[in-house]
Amino acid sequence: MEKLLGNYSQYLYAMMRIVVGLLFACIGAQKLFGVFGGLAQSGSAAPFLSQMGLAGFLEFSLGLLIAVGLLTGYAAFIASGEMAVAYFLVHFPRGFWPIVNGGERAVFYSFVFLYIASRGAVVWGIDRLLRRSD
Repeated sequence: MEKLLGNYSQYLYAMMRIVVGLLFACIGAQKLFGVFGGLAQSGSAAPFLSQMGLAGFLEFSLGLLIAVGLLTGYAAFIASGEMAVAYFLVHFPRGFWPIVNGGERAVFYSFVFLYIASRGAVVWGIDRLLRRSD
């Protein structure tokens, strides 16, 4: 399979980066704007100057930066840290194992964003376009 898909790995990585970034932005939009089945189906949002509001702002803005490939490494590193903090503040007190404490999504995002931080935008990103013009 590696021989077949290996030639397309940078494009498959870019698709993963874009989809994961957009999904993360949607989670932030749930908190910020009350959309996509957010806090309340009625469209209410978290107060901006709250822990939930800050998390929503980070998730929305960092997710968009990752998806478009702008400041990708920095955005992904911050997003990875935010998800690690979310895991230890919210989920870990309920138990050690993520599958038991409901933190598997936070752990997943944390490690995917750490990987994205190590690679950057690669292709289909604004970072790459900016590098070419230098």
